[in-house]
Amino acid sequence: MKRYEGLFILNLAGREEGVSDALDKISKEITTAGGKIETVQKMEKKAFARIADKRHNSGFYANVIFNAAPAVVAALQTKFKLNPDVFRVLFTDSPEPKPAK
Repeated sequence: MKRYEGLFILNLAGREEGVSDALDKISKEITTAGGKIETVQKMEKKAFARIADKRHNSGFYANVIFNAAPAVVAALQTKFKLNPDVFRVLFTDSPEPKPAK
């Protein structure tokens, strides 16, 4: 299993109180697919630098660090594309943290 970092941009226009619920659903999807959640970091709402669609000019950012097999990440990518609460998602390899000296 590899360590991954998922950056999620949530599309919760008008539903700011639903951020925690959306993150719980995302965490549940990852664990159901076979991943193990390490950290969930909820960030704040940020305006987009480039607006591609007038309906989406900002989004809530969240960072999820988890361990999973590479096949699980590919399945999660397609699953989150179908989720209306997830505007964008980016998965990257995350190196193991180095111990402090």
